[in-house]
Amino acid sequence: MKKLIAQILVLSLILVTCTVGLAKSKKPVVGIAWTPNTESIFFKNPCRALEAAGVRYVFLGQIFSTDLKYDANGKLLDGVDVTGALTESAGKLIRCNSWQNSNAAEELKNITAVIFTGGEDISPSLYYRQEKWHGIEEERDYNAERDVSDYLLMSYCLENDIPLLGLCRGMQMLSVVSGAEAIQDIPTYFEERQLVYNFEHRRPEQPRDFASNNVRVVKNSLLYDITKKNILRGVPCWHHQAIENVNDTRLKISGYAPTDGINMIEAVERTDKTFALGLQFHPEAALVKNLDNTADMANFLDYDTALEFFKRLANAKAVSARKAA
Repeated sequence: MKKLIAQILVLSLILVTCTVGLAKSKKPVVGIAWTPNTESIFFKNPCRALEAAGVRYVFLGQIFSTDLKYDANGKLLDGVDVTGALTESAGKLIRCNSWQNSNAAEELKNITAVIFTGGEDISPSLYYRQEKWHGIEEERDYNAERDVSDYLLMSYCLENDIPLLGLCRGMQMLSVVSGAEAIQDIPTYFEERQLVYNFEHRRPEQPRDFASNNVRVVKNSLLYDITKKNILRGVPCWHHQAIENVNDTRLKISGYAPTDGINMIEAVERTDKTFALGLQFHPEAALVKNLDNTADMANFLDYDTALEFFKRLANAKAVSARKAA
């Protein structure tokens, strides 16, 4: 009898150990999309936000297209114009062939969600209707390798319903991949329409810092479900480009900021996906300002609301699975 009891105890211990191991293996792992500039606040702040949310994360590698040629350091050997953006022919190759001719699937093994961070302007050759460079020398800000990497990774996430959160540039990439129209320079856009623009979306003075803006939240949206607010006060903004419209796409506008009669798009989502949310603003910046107790933190989005974005992203797949069951 004692031997039998001992065997049962051993089997029970093994079962518990296996169960714990299985539970650990099912914990969310958020991948942070590749960027060559890991010293940027647009990269560091999301890392700190995920840490504050208690979420495990990993840095994803560069996504390469087999339709283009690279050197040993991952730099494109062709397909880049004089501004540093993708050429029209290279942009067309990426848009037409998408993630199938890439290492996206391999890079996203065991990843449950992805964050696309802020940063450079997106090559206008990736737009649904390709455009020329806006021509503003001081705003020449492209990274062709990152554009390819993000576009391919985004298209893979969407096709395979991997939860994603796009921050600033990330929202613009979600919109571009989905076929939306873009504004290459907000001040120019307003000037051409003889409208007043007071740089509500990026402070022009040096040193540059986030502008504090208010966003109206659309009811029956993922943004409202996360925040439970009609207005998000003090969202940190830092962008000179924006999405003009989402006509004839699968995107839904879930947040906007009225600016001299124009509702500037501040949040979009793909309602055909489990969790595909783009924010033109930076909740992670507000969260970090609270963590660092900065002098201006009261001017920005509250800590709990900012944190909720990252918690919800990490748990999006699990919540979806429970609902399906």
